Amino acid sequence: MTGPLRRFHALPLRSRLALLVATAVAVAVAAVAVACWFVTREQLEEQQDRALRGATVDKDYLSGLYQYCQRSTKRPPTPYTGLTVQLIDSEGNACVAPGSPQLPVTRADLAVIGGDRPGSLHTETASNGARMRVLTSPVTATNGPNDPRIVELGLSIARPLSEIDKPLSTLAWVLLLVSGIGVVGAGAAGLWVARSGLRPVDELTEAVEHVARTEDLTVRIPVEGEDEIARLSRSFNSMTASLATSRDRQAQLIADAGHELRTPLTSLRTNVELLARSDETGRAIPPDDRRALMSSVKAQMTELAALIGDLQELARPDAAQPGPLQVVALHDITRAALHRARLRGPELTITEDLAPWYVRAEPAALERAIVNVLDNAVKFSPSGSTIDVVLHRGRLTVRDHGPGIPADELPHVFERFWRSPSARQLPGSGLGLSIVARTVQQSGGDITLAPAEGGGTQASITLPGAPQPPPDGTGE
Repeated sequence: MTGPLRRFHALPLRSRLALLVATAVAVAVAAVAVACWFVTREQLEEQQDRALRGATVDKDYLSGLYQYCQRSTKRPPTPYTGLTVQLIDSEGNACVAPGSPQLPVTRADLAVIGGDRPGSLHTETASNGARMRVLTSPVTATNGPNDPRIVELGLSIARPLSEIDKPLSTLAWVLLLVSGIGVVGAGAAGLWVARSGLRPVDELTEAVEHVARTEDLTVRIPVEGEDEIARLSRSFNSMTASLATSRDRQAQLIADAGHELRTPLTSLRTNVELLARSDETGRAIPPDDRRALMSSVKAQMTELAALIGDLQELARPDAAQPGPLQVVALHDITRAALHRARLRGPELTITEDLAPWYVRAEPAALERAIVNVLDNAVKFSPSGSTIDVVLHRGRLTVRDHGPGIPADELPHVFERFWRSPSARQLPGSGLGLSIVARTVQQSGGDITLAPAEGGGTQASITLPGAPQPPPDGTGE
């Protein structure tokens, strides 16, 4: 980038806009002024040529001038008013009245005298240095009263170009003055327009600087109109609102995670302190109590590990995939999840009706999501009840016969760390359904929870189908 261009880009935006407007106007005005000057000159020259063609010279004046040139008389004719008149003979000799500037004789003038051309119009410099517009025409003359012979001559009539040079010079100065005023006015108008047009940008800049300085995401820019600036303002307001929501959710996630971690950590700390005190004091804990204590420690460790795993799952950006998507058999993954669910609820009857269905998903994440749904059904199902699992045309339904979910709690079931007041005493972190919803959405499907007919809850997962993989088991 060259020096001037670098300095131009270093200017403020409004200065660059004003400079560009002034430059554009200057170029346009200069083009118009030059065109106007050339058109005017063309018209004046054409008008002068017409005046030369229409000019006539008195025959007596021509006769007197010719006789003076032939030394037939010593009385010179007076210069012709407004014109320079010159006679040219066939030898190229020129004669003008005393006091008139002499014009150069050209080949075109001699061709006119010889009859080769009807006339000649050209521009020449006279003997006094003045530029002249010259029209040469053929004329005849006699030597005098005593010599009736006719002589072929050339008559050159000239007018000074200063007649049009002065008006053109005046016009040039006028155009230059008007152009200068126009450029200055355009620059001032461009600066005013730039300031007015960029005022919303200044407000946006101030808002961004305020957010960067104070991290205050409540700032909003007033939106007026439907132009690009208004769209930019709306985008900024949407961005700050999204950032504020994200920050609030992050803070809420940290607070909820701390709350959920506090309970197992407190219980774990209490159990560990009991074991440590037993070792320090030498007072043995009864075997049954010790086994129960160790079982509690193990359960709390398992709950902590599960909670940390759920937090790691939720910590990934929503746009990030947990792994490469593959074409997998949903019925096989559901069957594997059912095996784990039966181990966790041996007192329950779990029926299955699984039609083949292939989906594009990450196998481990999808299996974990289905396990979470089945775990919820096992957790809330009374002993001896039945859980019905059906997969038909991409719709997996898990129906339990538990207490069900109140209608006012259904909108919150997929929120992070949300737990029904009736389930506060049951194991879990409130993250399972959040992970399920996220996994299903990443696979292009959706999940719903609704009361089931006859009591209980029905969870429905719908996933779009994918082409069945080849028999060798390789995906697409």
